[in-house]
Amino acid sequence: MASFRFLHAADIHLDSPLRGLHGQEGSAAQRIRGATREAFGRLIDAALEHRVDFLIIAGDLYDGDWRDYRTGLFFAAQMGRLQAAGIAVFLVRGNHDAQSQITRSLALPENVRVFDARAAESLRLDALDVVLHGQSFKQREVRDNLVPGYPPAEAARFNIGVLHTGLGGLGGHENYAPCSLQDLKAKGYDYWALGHVHQYQILSRHPHVVFPGNLQGRHIRETGAKGAVLVSVADGAVTDVTLQPCDVVRWNRVSVSVEGAAGRAEVVERIRVGLERVSRTEADGRLLACRVELRGRTPWHDPLVADADGLLAEARAAALGLGVDAAWIERVVVATQAERGADTLAARDDALGALQQMLDQAAADPELLAQLAEDPGQMLRHLPHPVRVDVDPDSLLQAALDEDPAALIAGVRPFLASRLRAEDD
Repeated sequence: MASFRFLHAADIHLDSPLRGLHGQEGSAAQRIRGATREAFGRLIDAALEHRVDFLIIAGDLYDGDWRDYRTGLFFAAQMGRLQAAGIAVFLVRGNHDAQSQITRSLALPENVRVFDARAAESLRLDALDVVLHGQSFKQREVRDNLVPGYPPAEAARFNIGVLHTGLGGLGGHENYAPCSLQDLKAKGYDYWALGHVHQYQILSRHPHVVFPGNLQGRHIRETGAKGAVLVSVADGAVTDVTLQPCDVVRWNRVSVSVEGAAGRAEVVERIRVGLERVSRTEADGRLLACRVELRGRTPWHDPLVADADGLLAEARAAALGLGVDAAWIERVVVATQAERGADTLAARDDALGALQQMLDQAAADPELLAQLAEDPGQMLRHLPHPVRVDVDPDSLLQAALDEDPAALIAGVRPFLASRLRAEDD
């Protein structure tokens, strides 16, 4: 068999918005808005640099229907770069770009092959003795195991299965096209190029079963390096699988201890130092999109919680001091503890104490929980889809959208208690 190399990518979500940018301006925010497109350009650069023989895209190239034709035109232009270099492209459609989700279309260069959605099919590269088996999603929610319908492995060829799957709900992802690792191994293929799970994972090496993760992290739950995998094959066996980072913006959680801080100015300085450290060790030359998490017991807990907007502005100013495109702060989470706790406030014999007692009891009040589930829910159900999908997954609004009143109360209590204590002081 011939020796060859290929790139395996998935979950590109081309031109999808990154979360946390509403109302944000400046060069960092603009770069984050264009990150998925720039990351895809870097993927094509990597294919050309490493002179790969072909590229696999295992689903979710797009993030649903295009807003206009510019998304499709950009993709076609990038495919033209590969065609000029003689590099073939094989792709399946996943849940976000299923056949039913994409209503616009453009003619693509001849080097691009899209797997059929009606049934699994086999596409061959005879010069390399390679055969790829795959099936696109016909609609967004595919609940059947597609693996049994994939063709049998072909002898004397390197067999690659291309599949968009939740693999049993791995990593908390929706379990589309459910299957098991044993289902994949039993097929007799040499390499499974999977998509849908946004974390790089090699689940098996005999045969290789690989999720490359998504090409560009889009929110704080997708931290660390993101990219595609470069796969080398010699004599019919995989000899190397290496992650090739393509991300433009790298998400990171920055934990900052504020214990012993003499005041708010020192808190902000500790944030700056933390950002500088992470930028130096984790960014790899990329813009860092950070969630700063303040930890420790401090007398400044209440003022920090009570003035969250002011604290975020000061932290962003500190980030700008590191350089225009060094770090951008998505959010500052005050996870500190007050030296004077809520139990102290609840013990007071006044209106503040009574209010704190009411907050403490709220999570166990079935009538209040029912009312919270009903009243905000009616309003939130009418939010436009673009607004709903751009909600911070860890926010109070997401708790309300999930109709989880207990989580809503749990999130509100520390804020209200801190505001009460801050105003009392």
